[in-house]
Amino acid sequence: MPAFDLIIRGGTIVDGTGEQRFTGDIAVKDGLIAQVGEVAGDAAEEIDASDLVVTPGFVDVHTHYDGQATWDQEMAPSSWHGVTTVVMGNCGVGFAPAKPDKHEWLIGLMEGVEDIPGTALAEGMNWDWETFPEYLDALEKLPRTVDVGTHVPHGAVRAYVLGDRERPGAIPTEDDIAAMGRIVEEGVRAGALGFSTSRTVLHRDIDGEVVPGTTATAEELVEIGRAMGRAGHGVFEMASDMRREWDEFGWMGKMSRETGLPVTFAALQSIAKELPLEEQISSMRAENDNGANIVAQIALRGNGIVMAWQGTVHPFRLKPAWKEIEELTWEEQKTKLLDPEFKARMLAEQHDFSEVNQDIMGLVMVVCGGWNMQYEMDPDFNYEPTAEESILARAAAVGMSGDEYAYDLLCRDDCKGFIYLPILNYADGNLDFLMDLQQSDDTVNSLSDGGAHCGTICDAASPTFMLQHWVRDRTRGTISLENAIKRQCNDTARLYGLEDRGIIAPGYLADLNVIDMDAIKLGKPWLAFDLPAGGKRLLQKADGYVATIKNGTVTFRQGEWTGATPGGLIRGPQRVEMAEAAE
Repeated sequence: MPAFDLIIRGGTIVDGTGEQRFTGDIAVKDGLIAQVGEVAGDAAEEIDASDLVVTPGFVDVHTHYDGQATWDQEMAPSSWHGVTTVVMGNCGVGFAPAKPDKHEWLIGLMEGVEDIPGTALAEGMNWDWETFPEYLDALEKLPRTVDVGTHVPHGAVRAYVLGDRERPGAIPTEDDIAAMGRIVEEGVRAGALGFSTSRTVLHRDIDGEVVPGTTATAEELVEIGRAMGRAGHGVFEMASDMRREWDEFGWMGKMSRETGLPVTFAALQSIAKELPLEEQISSMRAENDNGANIVAQIALRGNGIVMAWQGTVHPFRLKPAWKEIEELTWEEQKTKLLDPEFKARMLAEQHDFSEVNQDIMGLVMVVCGGWNMQYEMDPDFNYEPTAEESILARAAAVGMSGDEYAYDLLCRDDCKGFIYLPILNYADGNLDFLMDLQQSDDTVNSLSDGGAHCGTICDAASPTFMLQHWVRDRTRGTISLENAIKRQCNDTARLYGLEDRGIIAPGYLADLNVIDMDAIKLGKPWLAFDLPAGGKRLLQKADGYVATIKNGTVTFRQGEWTGATPGGLIRGPQRVEMAEAAE
């Protein structure tokens, strides 16, 4: 009988600690790493990793697979990009607790905030839960390619407690807040990894209303943090506009000091935030210097929109001509779009802004004509484009208006062309500001939004982008492979108390990637209509992943799913046991 289940031979091991890479073998037995270094003995399977890099599996702490995880075992697209652990339930949206009469409302909240087709959620979920612990039980029934952990979401908690009183500006009573605290405590004790909320006007439900957490008071939020403190663990996660009068860092610091728990927030350059990113980071550090534990989640590229005719957003959606055809079949739409007379009419029309909420008018204006901020997605597009690559510049170079150039661009490739609009994190026209933040212990690489924004982005590919762009190809300055892997594996895992993964050492979970760094490359995005009820989503694959391994089982070979589903549900923090049995 073989001594081990799997041996990875002769790889360049980047172990997740940030220490220098080294060459060696990795032996796996019973789902754990058994030996690292020079391994004698045989195994049921061996992988030759000569000239390849071996890393821990990636831990993505900001995803929205809350619905998809109840029906999908493959967990694409995150699983295509070396991710072996996801944390979902971010930004205050999710599906538990859920009274039967709130199912449709919660779907509308998720669809509006995260652009996940409501029809797909309605058909895909069977709602065999009401309480949050029951939701965890439902998640536990389905094996997957990855492990999943989740937050208790503020929107669902508020709706459960307030019922029909839940609307923008609703003020919960002391009894309401106490009831919310009990629900959160119950969820965390059952295994939730934390609690999440959203306080940004960019997050709205399907009817355009701001999400429940937007108008919550500091008292409500701190009391919920205390509930997690009573449970003894949990991360408080938040997206916010950082309005000065809210003093977000003041109450976050107070909560963290009082409970001893970490608070984490989305740190972005944003037109919706009053505090510049630099001030967000300095305010966080001032609180941390005073005993708080606040961690900034940073994205590694511009967050924004991938626009296409069949996508959720494109620059011509508010033109009357588009309104005439938006309910037609795709083939009928395409015929119209390729008709020169229809094109001329659409380009001559004015946008109809009559129903646009004033809070987001600036954003809508950029979508409809900010050609200096929009970029043509070439086959080798690198997501850090220059001004010379903008639609404005390229249109001028060929003597066209930005409108016409953008129209023709979207009509390329059988009307499947893409335009990239980085709304957040690209105010400087480059990503230089992220260099220092990627060396900081008070930031983690995050904000992939895996599973969300199905018709507008595919940032679930962020780990691949990190390797391709930030480690290997970036001409404006790179980061080390050792640092990148530490940040995407060890740092993200430790934030959520997942101490059993993110490092290659005996006793840790055998969650691993075998990567050809010379071949690593993002593929061209495409729109698929493969969600339940034919729901659409933007997908992006990658070259260079020779193998992805979860709990010692190979889940992907050369980017293709093997059909294995060794992943499960994470309940609460995980402590590594440097097991003698692993030797």
